[in-house]
Amino acid sequence: MSLWRRVRRGLADLADRAPRDRDTADEVAHFRDQLIAEGEARGLSREEARRAASLELGGETQLRETVRSHGWERTVASVLEDLRYAWRGLRSDRLFSAVAIGTVAVGIGAATAIVSAVRPVLFDALPYQEPLRVRAIVETAADGGRNPGTFGMYRALEERTRSFADLAVLAGWSPALTGEAAPERLVGQRVSASYFRVLGVTPALGRDLLESDDRSGSAPVAIISHGLWRRHFASDPAVLGRTLRLDDVDVPVVGVMPPGFENAMEPRAEVWTTLRYDLAEGRAWGHHLQTLGRLRGGVSAEAAEAELNTVGASVIADLNPPTYGATPRWSAPSVHDDLTRDVRPAFIAVLVAVGAVLLLAGVNVTNLLLVRGSRRREEFALRAALGASRSRLVRQLTTESLLLAVLGGMLGVALAAAGVRALVAAAPDGLPRVHAIAVDLPTLAVATVLTMVTGILVGVVPAMQHSAQDHLAMDLAAARTTGGRRRTLRSALVASQVALALMLLVGSGLLLRSMQRLFAVSPGFDARGVVTLQLQLSPRRYGDEGSARRFFDAALEAVRNVPGVTEAAFTSQLPMSGDNDAYGVTPESPPERAAPDRRDTFRYAVSPGYLELMGIPLRAGRLLDGQDRTGGLPVVVVNESFARRFMGEGDPIGRRLWIGPTDGQPYTVVGVVGDVKQLSLAGEVPDAVYTTAAQWRFDDLAMSLVVRGTPDAEVLIPAVRQAIWSVDRDQPVGRIATMDALLAATAAERRFILLLFEGFAAAALVLTMAGIYGMMAGLVAERTREIGLRRAVGATGAHVAGLVFRHGARVTGIGIAAGIAAAVLGGRLMRAMLYGVAFVDVITYAAVVLMIAVMAAAACAVPAWRASGIEPGKVLQ
Repeated sequence: MSLWRRVRRGLADLADRAPRDRDTADEVAHFRDQLIAEGEARGLSREEARRAASLELGGETQLRETVRSHGWERTVASVLEDLRYAWRGLRSDRLFSAVAIGTVAVGIGAATAIVSAVRPVLFDALPYQEPLRVRAIVETAADGGRNPGTFGMYRALEERTRSFADLAVLAGWSPALTGEAAPERLVGQRVSASYFRVLGVTPALGRDLLESDDRSGSAPVAIISHGLWRRHFASDPAVLGRTLRLDDVDVPVVGVMPPGFENAMEPRAEVWTTLRYDLAEGRAWGHHLQTLGRLRGGVSAEAAEAELNTVGASVIADLNPPTYGATPRWSAPSVHDDLTRDVRPAFIAVLVAVGAVLLLAGVNVTNLLLVRGSRRREEFALRAALGASRSRLVRQLTTESLLLAVLGGMLGVALAAAGVRALVAAAPDGLPRVHAIAVDLPTLAVATVLTMVTGILVGVVPAMQHSAQDHLAMDLAAARTTGGRRRTLRSALVASQVALALMLLVGSGLLLRSMQRLFAVSPGFDARGVVTLQLQLSPRRYGDEGSARRFFDAALEAVRNVPGVTEAAFTSQLPMSGDNDAYGVTPESPPERAAPDRRDTFRYAVSPGYLELMGIPLRAGRLLDGQDRTGGLPVVVVNESFARRFMGEGDPIGRRLWIGPTDGQPYTVVGVVGDVKQLSLAGEVPDAVYTTAAQWRFDDLAMSLVVRGTPDAEVLIPAVRQAIWSVDRDQPVGRIATMDALLAATAAERRFILLLFEGFAAAALVLTMAGIYGMMAGLVAERTREIGLRRAVGATGAHVAGLVFRHGARVTGIGIAAGIAAAVLGGRLMRAMLYGVAFVDVITYAAVVLMIAVMAAAACAVPAWRASGIEPGKVLQ
């Protein structure tokens, strides 16, 4: 028979079995008639021939089943029969089905959601041409800190290295888009002309940036994102040549990036223009750029790094740039690795946690199947007695567990879809590739594999145990023995649940205590009731000396006149905002030990009153005031950390220092203020110096306005914005936030991981309680006769309840001991996420152990109560 006929015949048989049964019956009858005829031909009577044929062929039903067993359709039909039987079984035991399916759904849903988040962040390659060849050029200082790149070093590396096909540098850019109803602050990047070549991406419309666009003095051009093209130009295909008014300059659009372009270095960027730097400019050796490179084909990262260090050292030796320390080192990790280096430990810990939850769910379902199998012992024995083989029983039981897993997996994927939306909404700002987090086809494939593996694993132990032929044929004595083995297995599974739950609860507890310690850290200022706004002026409009300063003075005066504003001030950089403006500071007479410790110092150009508004305490001397203006004696206020490090043990007041270049008049220290956390609560206190904006050698075009008012500064934001626009209507106002929000944002990553761990720990605790309850309930059910006998010979209800509690305590104790060991090992993974708490924190461990003990006692209470109420008379009867 041809393959097509076999398939067609099989499909017809599956669709309607009656014709195939009739055909089979006819075949069997015809074959039997042939044998009878052959017997008669050998001289047998018809009755003897019929008997001989029956002996040779066997029973009619058995013969038909043998005939039917051939063909693929029989296998499919058998599987469908198993599924129908499993479905009927689940419908008849709806409480078990609901609990088991829900448990699988929790495990699969959590795992799917986390895989959706972790896969694009940690494992998927960036959507660039040959992404592993796109490398970040990282410069590491002697103290281990990372230095931003410089334009001078970029040009030198571009000329002297041979490992890279292209090198590129980029810097942040926030141009003001004006000419519209309201000014808008865009997020963009200034890049070298080679930037998109390094990424291996070309514009979808127009052209790439050219070297001629990147020469000093050339007219600016812009490439825009697909989103800005749609939003600002309504997807007009004739956009090329049209202009955007950026920072008061009409910039022609020369290209539009494709819709799927992912700018990994700054995902919010919507516009790119060239740097147009010149080595003759003073900023050539300023550390403010990010450097990228594309490796040549066949060049390894190790060889490129060796060349970078050789060339870098020769550049420093030849040119002696003033902003480089003695022994910087260069490395060239892939851009993907460099972007995710900070979040990788946290995400690996979360993967471990979700794996533990999935394991807990699997153990719980295995326990449920074991208990359910105990109730079906008579059914299995009967089927075995009717001829069902062990493999047949295993197949049936495995089909049931797979059906459970598939139903749970489908529900879990639905839960994951909702969970992913919640994850993205709760993700901290700056989480790499957060936009790529989704339940997509690869994630569904992973969920399918997890579901099938879960279905097989949770079903294999109950299937093997309940299908054992000796178990099915056991007598009463054997039943007791086997029941004991079964209880031991369930106890081991529950103990493993306790261990996993303890590990997750300890992790969650450590993060919680870490957050408590972190928020107990003083930032060094009073954030209550302070709202902040950032202003960034156009260099074209405010490029003249003093014009920016005059604008900020006028704006400050206008804001102070807003009803409800009690204090207002400007600062060139705001704590906890991501601002990072540091200079080298040179004391006029440094102590002997100061030189080796020299490091960059944060420089703040502020308006008088800023230190008072922020509540930064004065430790010595005086604060800055209105007398510290242009033409007066340059003065500076330093923080305590700087005073200790650079001024030695003597009085810093009256000492003199240079901020940046040492070619001008030095600043005189007039005061010492308390330390302020600039970048994060968990980071070190940076050295800091404060000058008035009037006495700083340059005009700062970007300043943050800080406002304190009554009763709530937030309600003043519209009026404050209008006050600024009363000075310059085209001035966009950005980064509006309260200081409390900026403080909270610095711990957003830790809070996000804590949120995940709390969810996993809660799920683990519930699953563990259910597991302990199920184990103890099964134990009481199996030992009802034994308990009745104990009660009959004098055991009290309290004695019986104690028996149940002791068993539960023994299993829980074993799980706690194993869990503590696992938590200590797992805690090492979390050390990078902890602040002020050791990964072996006695208080956390003790609290978690107490919590699990109480929950285990609660889970044992109901089975113990039922056991104590067993009446011996009814049992014996």
